[in-house]
Amino acid sequence: MTDKLDFVTGDYVVYPAHGVGRIVAIEKHAIADMEVVLYAITFEKERMTLKVPVMKAKNAGLRRLSSKDRIKDAMETLQGPSKIKRIMWSRRAQEYEAKINSGDPVSIAEVVRDLHRGTDQSDQSYSERQIYHAALERLARELAAVEKIDERKATERLEAVLAKAA
Repeated sequence: MTDKLDFVTGDYVVYPAHGVGRIVAIEKHAIADMEVVLYAITFEKERMTLKVPVMKAKNAGLRRLSSKDRIKDAMETLQGPSKIKRIMWSRRAQEYEAKINSGDPVSIAEVVRDLHRGTDQSDQSYSERQIYHAALERLARELAAVEKIDERKATERLEAVLAKAA
């Protein structure tokens, strides 16, 4: 193997478009007379395995779990005031999806914060709920992996922070 490995089997990693996964193998495959080294990453929630070439991993945005400080920044973001732009929903929805797919916990926390509705606030549309739950789930998964707790506990912690901030 000539490629330098940034991760080893068993590492938890974040792939921006799918969230937290675990490297289950590092495989060699012959493709068109070339040998390619791949990270095999499983995403249990989606029941999916993704194979990412080692040499393309950095460009694909594959990264280690966030530091505790970055998660703390995300938690602080949840407590801030929501910033809803006065633009059409379709445009805002695209921006929210881009933030979720960036894989950055602070950007994802912004989406959760902006779309969170307290019990006293108006109802969300179906698409707002979908995006909110996708962002909450993505943030909870990374929080759970960093804090070594289960995803349900992580979600409860996030919701408690949101309720306190409301």
